[in-house]
Amino acid sequence: MNVYTTDKIRNVVILGHGGAGKTSLVESMAYLSGITTRLGNVTDGNTISDFDKEEIKRKFSISTSMVPIVWGDTKINVLDTPGYFDFLGEAEEAVAAADAAIIVVNGKSGVEVGTEKAWDLCDKYNLPRIMFVSNMDVDNADFGGVVDTLTEIYGKKIAPVHLPIYEKEKFVGYVNIVKMKARRYTNKSEKVECEIPDEVTDSLDQYRETLIEAVAETSEEMMDRYFDGEEFSQEEIVAALNTSIADGSIVPVTMGSSVNLQGVKILLNDVVNYFPHPGQRTIKGVNAKTQEEFAADYDASKPKSAFIFKTIVDPFIGKYSMFKVASGVIKNDDTLYNVNADNEERVSKLYVFEGSKPVEVKELYAGDIGAIGKLDASTGDSLATKAVPIQYDRIDVSTPYTYKRYEAKKKGEEDKVAQALAKIAQEDLTMKVVNDGENRQTLLYGMGDQHLDIIVSKLLTKYKVEVELSKPKVAFRETIRKSSDVDSKYKKQSGGHGQYGHVKMRFSPSDNLDEPYVFEQVVVGGAVPKNYFPAVEKGVQDSCQKGPLAGYPVVGVKAVLYDGSYHPVDSSEMAFKTATSMAFKKGFMEAGPVLLEPIASMKVTVPDKFTGDVMGDLNKRRGRVLGMNPDHKGNTIVEADVPMSELYGYSTQLRSMTGGSGTYEYEFARYEQAPNDVQEREIAARANEED
Repeated sequence: MNVYTTDKIRNVVILGHGGAGKTSLVESMAYLSGITTRLGNVTDGNTISDFDKEEIKRKFSISTSMVPIVWGDTKINVLDTPGYFDFLGEAEEAVAAADAAIIVVNGKSGVEVGTEKAWDLCDKYNLPRIMFVSNMDVDNADFGGVVDTLTEIYGKKIAPVHLPIYEKEKFVGYVNIVKMKARRYTNKSEKVECEIPDEVTDSLDQYRETLIEAVAETSEEMMDRYFDGEEFSQEEIVAALNTSIADGSIVPVTMGSSVNLQGVKILLNDVVNYFPHPGQRTIKGVNAKTQEEFAADYDASKPKSAFIFKTIVDPFIGKYSMFKVASGVIKNDDTLYNVNADNEERVSKLYVFEGSKPVEVKELYAGDIGAIGKLDASTGDSLATKAVPIQYDRIDVSTPYTYKRYEAKKKGEEDKVAQALAKIAQEDLTMKVVNDGENRQTLLYGMGDQHLDIIVSKLLTKYKVEVELSKPKVAFRETIRKSSDVDSKYKKQSGGHGQYGHVKMRFSPSDNLDEPYVFEQVVVGGAVPKNYFPAVEKGVQDSCQKGPLAGYPVVGVKAVLYDGSYHPVDSSEMAFKTATSMAFKKGFMEAGPVLLEPIASMKVTVPDKFTGDVMGDLNKRRGRVLGMNPDHKGNTIVEADVPMSELYGYSTQLRSMTGGSGTYEYEFARYEQAPNDVQEREIAARANEED
């Protein structure tokens, strides 16, 4: 592939709700630019960007893929992202590497939750954006409805630049609102100029007014002229669009049909003409040697530096680190220094990806996106030179809160499963594996149930190992609420030396649930010799690991050794430890034993209209609502304390209640006494397990 300088590069992320038509749009771009010779589609599983077996099987995007579209003398690095919320991390990585976004809205479904989430992501990274209304060839596609909804949500920055022309309810052409000229499609994608139909005049006047108003908002001088009733020339409108789309103060709305290649050429021209090249954006790092700020700003004349925004690990094609050049020019045979890992590696070959196909390239200018194979690096690492080691911020991805227990189906494959999950974790920052030794279980964390199911499927298809998912055990604790006094003697006689240990102990609450136990001894007169005190404490310590009530760890117990007796020959550390364990078991069960359950401190962010449903559901889950605060964006943040055992399946339930618009986060807060029914159920379950 040719080498492109910074000013001839556009990095564009394709965002939108699942099923909006993002992959189909990328497919039509690839076809029109000549990368492919036939137009693939998602249903047949032959698109350039959805190439993974899981994507072909499920017919939706799971990972971000890159397709470099050469349009005229410009290279557009198109990043096709998944729209489903379980794969949000993929979109977050792509947005971190992009300089602009196309948000695809399904003309039939209209503005959906994923549309708004895409907008919020663009706001977070300050990305200019174009709204592309897809599926205009489909019956009931409603361009006007989409524009009205977008204007209602986002105000005057929404500027429609096209107006559809219909005949017998079929999409047959459009009016360019900037040029005030109409075009009619003669076949799928070819078009000719035509008269503006009378039936669109009213809508055209309204949209023209919306566009002019958006242009007027760009400067005080324009606003004054607008109020004075002056007309803006076509050149002035285009100039205003040029500056205002780049700074995000105007968001144009265009449209088309990817299947019929309609509107896609116009969109590609708009990307080249209106979107900024990387050199018009800013990026800052820190020189790890001097700790001074480094304004890289995608300047090819500065020392070379880059950041890795995505990792691809595949058993067949190997490992590739996808990176964006932040400054300088990176070439074949360069030696790059990984600032995070503190190691140097020589780069033998540079690549750009055309979907699944790595294509060699000699060099990559600042602002370009490429890949290096077999690099000892992770997503988020910074690459530079040892002389000028520039470090960039790591990519901010969502935290996974949905988790399940997993086990290898076949005995002896635990290591294989662990290795395969480690490889998937390199690719997927929103997947986490946690070893819960206390409950003897391993936990798999993801963004939702679908995410976890796909990880299991990948393990089977890519790595040939099978795992089973199940409901995880909750980390209960045991403690006491009363006091007890016990006398425990361990006496065993056999040939030779016997065993003798005798302790008298008091047990009571220590009022410190952060520590398992507090041990004290108040023995007088040497009833128990000092050299056996450590053995007694060890007996308490061991007993706390698995409590007498249900086998959970013990917390908050005070154990006092106050008397006992010993045998000069038969007593031993083991005997006193055993006597203490017996005392602990008896004393614990006589001192009002209770189960404690973990409580999570939770924040649920939902649109105001769903607040009542969410509150009702939290009450069912034994949650205590502590407060509700507006976020001043039309959402309410509900803060609540909820038992961890009640959070299983919450992700699915919240999405169901809020149409996918609700989000939540939580962290462990403390332990509290579980209600009697929960205690009885848990004790019975543990007893059955032991049996």
